Amino acid sequence: MKNLPITHVATTGLSEMLNPQGGQRMALPGFDKEFVDFPDYIIRITDRIWHDRDVELCLKYYSEDCLIHTQSGDIVGAQTVVDNTYATMKSFPDRRLDADNVIWSKDGDGVFYSSHLITSKMTNDGASEFGPATGYKVRVLTIADCACKENVIFEEWLVRDYGAIVEQLGFNIDAKAKELAEQDVATGYDLVAFHANNHADVLANAVRLTKQPDVPEKRPYAFAKSLFSHIWNMKDFSKLGDYYDFRVGAKYPNAQDFYGHDEIGSFLGDLFTIIPDAQIKVEHVADIPFLPGTRDVAVRWSLAGMHTGDGLYGPATNAPIYIMGVSQFRIINGRIREEVTVWDDVAVRRMIEGARLRSGALRG
Repeated sequence: MKNLPITHVATTGLSEMLNPQGGQRMALPGFDKEFVDFPDYIIRITDRIWHDRDVELCLKYYSEDCLIHTQSGDIVGAQTVVDNTYATMKSFPDRRLDADNVIWSKDGDGVFYSSHLITSKMTNDGASEFGPATGYKVRVLTIADCACKENVIFEEWLVRDYGAIVEQLGFNIDAKAKELAEQDVATGYDLVAFHANNHADVLANAVRLTKQPDVPEKRPYAFAKSLFSHIWNMKDFSKLGDYYDFRVGAKYPNAQDFYGHDEIGSFLGDLFTIIPDAQIKVEHVADIPFLPGTRDVAVRWSLAGMHTGDGLYGPATNAPIYIMGVSQFRIINGRIREEVTVWDDVAVRRMIEGARLRSGALRG
């Protein structure tokens, strides 16, 4: 095995990623020999499935009983992945999945974990779950966290900025969420009930107060726990400057783009006004080097709380809210300089609207 650097997606050209030279760069037990390292596996199977349109390869690269978690519910089985991929291509025939980064970890027992940040550009030339074709162009961020072993993905956590998609298609997010919630009520599907166990798990295992490490680049897991404990769980916005560079650029759901930790704090303040008891559980942390002395960190997390405040999501419903999110941070000189945080805000609003509709039905 040659002593070559492992593929760094954020700084490597596309042609080089798709045609790696020099042979294997790390041990990948059970994976096809053609893959030189784990990021290479993620990049090239994505390219084949989506850009070469070889959708049936999902049957090779996803386990037969794979489990894919989304805010709207779970997807089970490789054949379902195939069917959903064809459906998405029919709605957006020119869809591309451009890799912005792959942050990864080796989790033991032959398991590799990837957090794949993707920018998709596409045109809505076919009917989608949101309505008839609009012909509008869309650009959206997705993060796919995958657990892989012996050449297959056996579990995935998929977060896509559906709020951005809905808005760019020309629809109103709240109206579309209500429409989806009405369909749920009509069919007996209840997102609050679906996530009840997840909600309870977060509250039982929320990250507790932890000291911020002196050198976050060397202790990214401790840094992530400390960040979410102080800022999200304790709502101590006085410490934003301890974690964020004053020039931080941050992308949040619904294509929101913030600059500076003051703007991040303002958004989180609005969020916690409607879910004041919100708590976070840190589910997984992966990290890789960026430039010397810097670190790229991916954190998958879950939030639970009660919708007891009026604001972003309309009048309070007192419903239990669960959010599955993924954040990627670039840490430079001890603070976050770049952030991408993604969750499906349409599904969150759909959950709340479903609770509102059921509450109204009960009162009636």
